[in-house]
Amino acid sequence: MDFPDELKYTEEHEWVLVEENIATIGITDFAQDQLGDVVFVELPDVGVEVEEGKPFGVVESVKAVSDIYAPLTGEVVEVNEELPDTPEMVNTSPYEDAWMIKIKLSDPKEVDDLMDAAAYEEFIED
Repeated sequence: MDFPDELKYTEEHEWVLVEENIATIGITDFAQDQLGDVVFVELPDVGVEVEEGKPFGVVESVKAVSDIYAPLTGEVVEVNEELPDTPEMVNTSPYEDAWMIKIKLSDPKEVDDLMDAAAYEEFIED
């Protein structure tokens, strides 16, 4: 499994790439592997406020329906428009093509609460 070092991670298996005050969010390789074949993705609209720890979307697979949780608080400034039409990208490219939303951070200090790749890898092994 792949856990890029430049990303941050949550206990709910989301990844975050922070560039200045914009955070790109998706689900991890581990999460997509646990879900199995993803068949449906529901994402919020641009302009919606997401709150740290609260659901912002849904991923449905052949095995389960799972909420996607916001790792940080902010306003959705971009949504991956391709994902609802090609949800299988979550399985084939969880870190590149299958990013889900981009948010403008309300509180950049929240990033400090996220795990780095080594901590996340240790977390999923427990």
